[in-house]
Amino acid sequence: MTFLTDQPIVLETLVARVQSPSRGGVACFLGTVRNHHEGRQVLRLDYSAYAAMAEAECGRIVAEAESRWNVAVTLNHRLGQLEIGDTSVAVVAASAHRDEAFQACRYVIEELKRRVPIWKKEYFADGSVEWVGSGEAGKRGGKDHHTDAGELVGRGLDENR
Repeated sequence: MTFLTDQPIVLETLVARVQSPSRGGVACFLGTVRNHHEGRQVLRLDYSAYAAMAEAECGRIVAEAESRWNVAVTLNHRLGQLEIGDTSVAVVAASAHRDEAFQACRYVIEELKRRVPIWKKEYFADGSVEWVGSGEAGKRGGKDHHTDAGELVGRGLDENR
């Protein structure tokens, strides 16, 4: 299965991958590009990844969730240029009951943000451009560089809550 895409994410396609007559609870998470970050106006984003490693890590995360809970999970993350309002990431988990679906969905998005080598380049209204990447490169002043809700960045970055 391929987790990275340069095409728009279609939620219905992802739901169809995991839904079945035995799975009555379906939890979905969509991360979309917002128009601001840390008080600055964002115009657009570009996502890039170390694709082979990102695909492998996504596969491991999905397998972990499916072994931890009785769920089926799928996800997609966009690469390339995204505009305000575009969906950058989607996670769908389905289970017999809602609690497991919610837990697995949350686990997958949190682990993606923490472990998958995906970077974003933010374009601001003031003309500045800023890369947000994995590990120590994504930290400023000893504090984790926060990202838009649902947008994945590489290892070690905290999520915006």
